[in-house]
Amino acid sequence: MSVAQEIHDKLSTAFSPVDLQVVDDSASHAGHAGAPAGGESHFNVRIRAAAFAGQNRLARHRAVHAALGADLVGRIHALALDIDAA
Repeated sequence: MSVAQEIHDKLSTAFSPVDLQVVDDSASHAGHAGAPAGGESHFNVRIRAAAFAGQNRLARHRAVHAALGADLVGRIHALALDIDAA
């Protein structure tokens, strides 16, 4: 399973979002420091879910990182998050 699919599955399960987009942007960063040769290292995530209502930006980011888990987050070089309540 691709890293993008893992991200999608974990976030879908954790938050039941009304909108979830996971974009692998690794090709745009090929060759730069920290980017592995195999790609699957840079991701842009847009997520909208009711679970984020009333949370500030830091709490939302922490919730996403917790849902992904330390193992998966550790395999990602860059993760851009666009999080909001549904």
